[in-house]
Amino acid sequence: MVPLWSPALAGLLLFLGCTIAFAQGDPKRGEYIAKAAGCLGCHTESGGKAPAYGGGRALVSSFGTFYGPNITPHPDAGIGRWSEADFMRAMREGVRPDGASYFPAFPYPSFSGMVDADLRDLWAYLRTLKPSANASKPHALRFPFGFRFLVRIWKWLFFRPAPFATEPARNAQVNRGAYLTNVLGHCGECHTPRNFLGAPKRDRFMGGAKLGDGASAPNLTPTRLKKLGDKDLFDFLKYGQWPDGDVVGETMGEVIRNTTSQLSEQDLQAMVAYLRSLPPLPEEPK
Repeated sequence: MVPLWSPALAGLLLFLGCTIAFAQGDPKRGEYIAKAAGCLGCHTESGGKAPAYGGGRALVSSFGTFYGPNITPHPDAGIGRWSEADFMRAMREGVRPDGASYFPAFPYPSFSGMVDADLRDLWAYLRTLKPSANASKPHALRFPFGFRFLVRIWKWLFFRPAPFATEPARNAQVNRGAYLTNVLGHCGECHTPRNFLGAPKRDRFMGGAKLGDGASAPNLTPTRLKKLGDKDLFDFLKYGQWPDGDVVGETMGEVIRNTTSQLSEQDLQAMVAYLRSLPPLPEEPK
């Protein structure tokens, strides 16, 4: 007769419990992923009084103004009716639950490289947020850029979903920095110039770009950063301060406050190591 309790049964239950916990994701770790991915900045209306992740943040571009949507678990105003599969498809393929495509102002071309564990943990964290009833604002785009069916053509031309792959020629630190910078941090979305259809110029990756609001994102290759030591660059990402004591403001200041300053020392050092490894590119012509 097989006993009702045995070491083998206990081991099986422990395995199943760990598997279920893993499948559900870790919201605490997901909070760190949300910070590394800069979710708060794009999905919270500026001004200090808006509910976190409740949407409404404006992103001005040459195509018009995009508004970050509500991503709290509210069943009507947010993503409370989504499944985890809906979330993963949105992040990896840029597709809404109803099958329509997201505009690439949502940086799914970068997020498509996220590993399963990070997506699962991020989803678990978003489910813990306080639901906000704020309705997502409709985008205000110039004709004809508001037609979502055109995004399918854009994707066919410029978007190839692909998981992040480490490069054997890089050490573990640089590969980690590449993942943090290019996938989670999606830095290239702002720091890489775009063509007239809004697709990034791959041969100018991280070479600096003009932004739709009249500002500019600087060149992040060693051409621009060679005057900064590793500690200088680390301190900039951690504290937003240049070696001469000047403090960064505006959009990058917000990125540092909400994102890079929240990262571990090890991850910041990985980002610095990766930026050092980029091929130097000349400054963008003015």
